[in-house]
Amino acid sequence: MQLPYLTADLPGIGGFLKTQFEDFAVDEVPLYEASGTGTHAYIQIQKRGYSTMEAARLIAKAIGRKSFDIGYAGLKDTRAVTTQWFSVEHEYNARFEGLALPPGLKILKVSRHKNKIKLGHLAGNKFIIKVRNPEWQRVGTPMDQIVARAVAVLERLEKSGVPNFFGPQRFGMRKDNHLLGLALLREDYETFIKHFLGNPDEDVDRGDILSARKAFMAGEFENALNRWPGHLRNERVALNAVVRGKGAPSAYKRAVHAIDHRLKDLLISALQSWLFNQVLERRLPKFTAILPGDLCEKHENGAVFVVGDEPDAAMKEQARADAHEISPTGPLFGHRMSEAGSVVKLMEESVLKANGLSLDNFAGRNGARGTRRALRFFVRDMAIGHGEDEHGPFIEVRFTLPSGSYATVLLGEVMKTELALD
Repeated sequence: MQLPYLTADLPGIGGFLKTQFEDFAVDEVPLYEASGTGTHAYIQIQKRGYSTMEAARLIAKAIGRKSFDIGYAGLKDTRAVTTQWFSVEHEYNARFEGLALPPGLKILKVSRHKNKIKLGHLAGNKFIIKVRNPEWQRVGTPMDQIVARAVAVLERLEKSGVPNFFGPQRFGMRKDNHLLGLALLREDYETFIKHFLGNPDEDVDRGDILSARKAFMAGEFENALNRWPGHLRNERVALNAVVRGKGAPSAYKRAVHAIDHRLKDLLISALQSWLFNQVLERRLPKFTAILPGDLCEKHENGAVFVVGDEPDAAMKEQARADAHEISPTGPLFGHRMSEAGSVVKLMEESVLKANGLSLDNFAGRNGARGTRRALRFFVRDMAIGHGEDEHGPFIEVRFTLPSGSYATVLLGEVMKTELALD
């Protein structure tokens, strides 16, 4: 699932991310400031080594609430030090004073507002990232030379924008979320369940999970159920349905219906992301060009407008694209998505057809409404330097990205290495 590089002709600096948790720092930029009044408590949390969902679960547990009572704007990296806001209704601010949370979770600030924080209530994220590479010391490469390589890449991307690919973390540790989404959309429940509960991968799966997957593939469903860890609720309820149905075809459908709809939505979203990446890859050689029939996004407010099918219409908008005011968009396919026209529509439809899909598939039980996504993003507040600490030399990169864009895509261009997931 290696993404293509826009700057493939420029050398990367190599290296590794997240050698230490502190090497990857993320600070959330809220879409709006808490007003200080309202029925919802807003809690700013610094987390180290926890996923956002796990942090939300632990906050809920500490105050005697359910995980779904806790709101948050987006998912932050696990192997990192990150700050973000959480919300919960009908709790006094004093409830969080001295609240006992596990090591790695720290309350920084408490405020109030009138509404729950929901996914998407996010303007962007600020990053401070250290890249390390033992090879630099081993071969004696001067750090100024490493910085110069990175700067050459970043200067190119500053002019063109960064390809707005979805990063590898979108597709899960097993890199198959989109395949599960594809099976869901096709209502191929047997394929879904066999992939969801079987298909062992010794590079990713460990311990009881690996044993459970192997048992499932061997048809030992009750043995598999005994091995699945208790906290993996969706896997267990699905497997329970298979056990009750004795592996009959109808049992697979019941197993899929038993899975939390939020997980199924996530898997469909991963499929949308995968298809978007395919569209962007096809357009990458000229991804800044406005084409007849394009739907373009205004970066100042996110509004999307139609470019006419006539060649003159695209030429008239190109100057605005060159000035970074607008960008062409790609599809997050869905039955309510605005469709492009002309050559763009044909190309996007060809991606669907290549995957055995049409827009009609997205109108079913497990479908999605769809939307558009800019083909590129622009980096703000960029700074780069180098240093050394007790862990060795590093390159430090600081920048701010808009909501929904991936730091790993930008860093992939700079490093030219496949980046490990959390």
